[in-house]
Amino acid sequence: MQGIVIKNTGSWYVVRLDDGRLFQCKVKGNFRLKGIRSTNPVAVGDIVRIVPTEANAGQVGMITEILDRRNYIIRKASNLSKQSHIIAANVDQAALVVTLRHPETSTTFIDRFLAGAEAYRVPVIIIFNKVDLLDEEDRHLLELFFRLYEGIGYPCYGVSALNDGAGLCSVDTLRKVLQGKTTLFSGNSGVGKSTLLNALIPGLDVKTAEISDSHDTGMHTTTFSEMFDLPVQDGELPGHIIDTPGIKGFGTFDMEREEVGHYFREIFQTSKECRFGNCTHTHEPGCAVLAALEEHRIAQSRYTSYLSMLEDKDEDKYRGKI
Repeated sequence: MQGIVIKNTGSWYVVRLDDGRLFQCKVKGNFRLKGIRSTNPVAVGDIVRIVPTEANAGQVGMITEILDRRNYIIRKASNLSKQSHIIAANVDQAALVVTLRHPETSTTFIDRFLAGAEAYRVPVIIIFNKVDLLDEEDRHLLELFFRLYEGIGYPCYGVSALNDGAGLCSVDTLRKVLQGKTTLFSGNSGVGKSTLLNALIPGLDVKTAEISDSHDTGMHTTTFSEMFDLPVQDGELPGHIIDTPGIKGFGTFDMEREEVGHYFREIFQTSKECRFGNCTHTHEPGCAVLAALEEHRIAQSRYTSYLSMLEDKDEDKYRGKI
């Protein structure tokens, strides 16, 4: 029996079979003995084979095999720096939900997420939520963000999950962007992922919570990863969203220092003109990246993010201001 993992509750996995039936499944114990350096060997989006168990008359089973993944995206485990945490598998794209205010999402966090997605060959769109809360100065900053990230090749959308008419694009327009794809939803706590999900999928009623007044940061409302189906209209292909718990930082895993520049698109492109093939873009003579930085052809914020990844700072530090 074969199906797709649509929910991970930590110890149990909900598997939807090809015929639509749902099975509550455990993982066969030896999965953790096969050299998988991960806190969760099975992830939402995995295609798995299961065997029903005889101990329960209900739809309960054991996951016996994970089929080859098309792709996946991971981050460092929260407490075990030598292990990874698989966020999702077999996705068509990732949607990074960010906010300029209430709370502020740091550019370093955005850039680390983008670099991680590049490393695992997952396309990314950036959704700026709560644009209705922005004043005139903030809206100018939003324009600069759009210019920066769309110039690099990441599509950007400005929405208001709570006040749809105040967005740069409507929730319905965003839904069409997601239709026909399996999309990983991620972002800091408090950026309104759950509220946006409720707007995209009427009747879903995902739990939401107010952000902290004292720290202007979000409180976790999503505890486990789960896949939700987008409503389908005539002629549309089915779409799916994998909702993930809000993350405070995004640390890439097993990325060599000399590889970091490969995952910043504009740095990688410019580095082809560097004098030395092993240029770190920090001090070398004839460095095309440093020249482009001086000429403002590479944004200072992106270069700062690049340096932070070279130094591999503690991932909890990536909640700072923009």
